[in-house]
Amino acid sequence: MTLFILLRDTTVIGKIRSSCRLLTTVFVLFVGLSSQQALAHAHLKVQTPKADASISPAPKALTLSFSEGIEPNFSGVKITGPDNAVVKTGKLQLDPNNNTQVNVPIEGELSAGKYNVSWHVVSVDGHKTKGQYSFTVN
Repeated sequence: MTLFILLRDTTVIGKIRSSCRLLTTVFVLFVGLSSQQALAHAHLKVQTPKADASISPAPKALTLSFSEGIEPNFSGVKITGPDNAVVKTGKLQLDPNNNTQVNVPIEGELSAGKYNVSWHVVSVDGHKTKGQYSFTVN
């Protein structure tokens, strides 16, 4: 019925209203579709140890939880220690009950100091994201 009214209203004010409605509709659709695209990436939601945490004892593994499912074969985590040396880790493991969560076993003991975690993931829909955070072992 709205389309019928838009087509019948031939006054100048009616044409302006029709144009405004059309522009508003196009704008709302554009914004809605743009925000869907922005939300389609896997964002880090929770990490253990937490970002900027001071912990003791040293962790035996990292756990990273994302906003959507992860492809572990195309994802990775790198940990660097207080002397900027790369910490040896085991293979990134997808939680068998939750494809948004990965576990990274740490091989060996972490000494006291600040550690930086750099991660990159590919979500199940193919989008790539990356980030970093740090924690301190007391």
